[in-house]
Amino acid sequence: MSAPLLTAVNVETAYYGRLTVLRGVSLTVLPGQIVAILGGNGAGKTTLLRTISGLISGQPEKGTIEFAGRRLNGFDPEDIARLGIAHVLEGRGIFPELTVEENLQLGAYTRPHGVQPEDLKRVAALFPVLPTRRQQLAGTLSGGEQQMLAIVRALLMRPTLLMLDEPSLGLAPLLVDDIFQTIAAVNASGVAILLVEQNARMALSIAHYGYVLESGRMVLEGTAEDLAANPNVQELYLGVGREPSVKGYQRYKSRRRWA
Repeated sequence: MSAPLLTAVNVETAYYGRLTVLRGVSLTVLPGQIVAILGGNGAGKTTLLRTISGLISGQPEKGTIEFAGRRLNGFDPEDIARLGIAHVLEGRGIFPELTVEENLQLGAYTRPHGVQPEDLKRVAALFPVLPTRRQQLAGTLSGGEQQMLAIVRALLMRPTLLMLDEPSLGLAPLLVDDIFQTIAAVNASGVAILLVEQNARMALSIAHYGYVLESGRMVLEGTAEDLAANPNVQELYLGVGREPSVKGYQRYKSRRRWA
């Protein structure tokens, strides 16, 4: 078995030193693996990614995070990025007033020589409109094109781990399919992916392993196939309902048994 690429052990994160959001969270990402984090709004998914990438100052409060054998606690975000972790934020995080090419140049800021011609050729396969849109303002792209730009920009860092926060947010179903095909293609090139996504069905369709995060705690983990077959995951995240009662309604809320 390969040595873990990323490990988090008993991580606790608090905002402003008062509100504890993550409580004893542990996870592992292996090289070349897609790991999905499932959970509802407010579960702590975004906080987890921001803690890993160093975007929450002074956190984690407790626990350890290691990447490629190096402990990340106390590292600045730019130092973590240079180690090989690229983070695509929820809402894409592109610069709408800059051109597509200028956004891409910013994606390679950790590299001494910036974006090279071979880089653009490599990512053009993932972002086919790139050659004709390089001088277009990023803010005028469609939502799906903006998300693709954010992913491609992150890949120009040549990361070994790509973290994606809700890549399908606000996109039409057809564009969601395109984004997930792109994510699978990126993974096939050898990049490990940590994926936060509320579209659990799509996430589990491409993931190798997954975790369920509720109220800042990991309550379940397993292979993507095992999670997809779990009755609680089916009902809460995959939209598979229970049999209705003879009178047409359910008299009780299902009791979650995560063990």
